[in-house]
Amino acid sequence: MKTETLSGDPLREDDEGTPSWWNGRWRRQVDWCTVWFCIMGGLLVGITVLALANIATTELADPAHLLKVAASSQVIESILLTFGAGASAVLLLILFGTPLAYVLARSRPSRFKGVVESIVDIPLILPHTVAGLLVYLLFMRRGWLGAPLSEIGLAFEDALPGTIIAMLFVASPFYVNTMREGFEKVPVHLENVARTLGAGTFTAFRTVTLPLSLRHMYSGALLAWGRAIGEFAGVIMIAYYPFIISTLIYYSFTTDGIHTSRSIAFTVILASLAVFYLLRRMTRYLGRYDDRV
Repeated sequence: MKTETLSGDPLREDDEGTPSWWNGRWRRQVDWCTVWFCIMGGLLVGITVLALANIATTELADPAHLLKVAASSQVIESILLTFGAGASAVLLLILFGTPLAYVLARSRPSRFKGVVESIVDIPLILPHTVAGLLVYLLFMRRGWLGAPLSEIGLAFEDALPGTIIAMLFVASPFYVNTMREGFEKVPVHLENVARTLGAGTFTAFRTVTLPLSLRHMYSGALLAWGRAIGEFAGVIMIAYYPFIISTLIYYSFTTDGIHTSRSIAFTVILASLAVFYLLRRMTRYLGRYDDRV
């Protein structure tokens, strides 16, 4: 026979032996849809966490070798080269991709617009080797663009410009699409108001639309930079040298084995996490149109 308790006692059980706290408000507060979504999404996060934990555990077990590899001039120069080439590609994307994104955001739906948007997205769907081959065929010494540019002393094969142009090609959709979404969120009537006050199209863009889209510009640039520095197959098709960090890891893996390449990879992970964390922290100081209405 069960012991009688006060009606408010959370330990009181019903006739089926279920505690009252479960049948009461706690049961009503459980959102099983959210729970299952967290479980399924957590599997993806868990794979990344396990992969990072695996390499971290292995590398931290031999800190002397890790420090030796991380402090080598070849690794440091390769990381700086990779980050710098990626930043150069992003600067070119900001210069040429921002006008394209604005035109796509403000133009009316049409077949021509759909074709342009599809062309912009082509690097997203191509295998990396195909993307690299396209860049190589266009910018090689006998290519349509490579031949005339080589006449003025600008070479792309096994040169830094080739690395930058390959990074730009594969990263362009990330910046253009993100920037286009930012421009689309800025109401057109704000630009029209600026024009009625005497501002030209470019002045309205520079003083109204662009400042309200800075967060999207920053996010798009960050995504494009991350995509650029992570490229491998597309880069080695046109510029195996100088070694970017992905090429250096592959070269070390084929010549020295897993031990050295793993240490280089872990060094890159730490450097990339630090840079991305600092850059993401900076986004809090950038506003967007939704924050100002």
